[in-house]
Amino acid sequence: MTHLEPHYRMTPPDRLPAKEKQPVHAVLHNVRSAFNVGSIFRTADAGAVTRLHLCGYTACPPNAKLQKTALGAFDYVPWTHHETLADCINHLRSEAIPIAAIERVEDSVPHTRYEWPRPVAVVFGNEVKGLTREELDAVDTVVSIPMLGHKNTINVATAFGIVLFDILRRWQAV
Repeated sequence: MTHLEPHYRMTPPDRLPAKEKQPVHAVLHNVRSAFNVGSIFRTADAGAVTRLHLCGYTACPPNAKLQKTALGAFDYVPWTHHETLADCINHLRSEAIPIAAIERVEDSVPHTRYEWPRPVAVVFGNEVKGLTREELDAVDTVVSIPMLGHKNTINVATAFGIVLFDILRRWQAV
């Protein structure tokens, strides 16, 4: 197997070639598992997202559990911590970025049918409680991942990967 680029662990971050960022802002609100957050950092790097917005009690670097699954990806993915989701939404609105929340509710649009704007911010909530109706009312649209099984839920890191790469595929970035 031949690698086309130097492995990131062998090259200091400041010596890596610049990569074009995709105009995706991922928002993680009260994600309780640092392992999930670390996994999302790695996937965000793979998809070249513009920024991760970590809200509420979502784990932020430095954090040993986050480091275990992120494998240093937070050195490559810009991130910001916001005390509240409302603060984050206000910040994104000040930059005129449309905001879509990922949640299974009656009035949601399946991700396979949603026309993802460019740029876009995508909000993911707590693994157990999701997002409240008030939080959903604060965004522009609610998008869902169709579920075919009995459980009406999917791991937040898995959901992030599904949605991110659907956006990139629809934008013909991958």
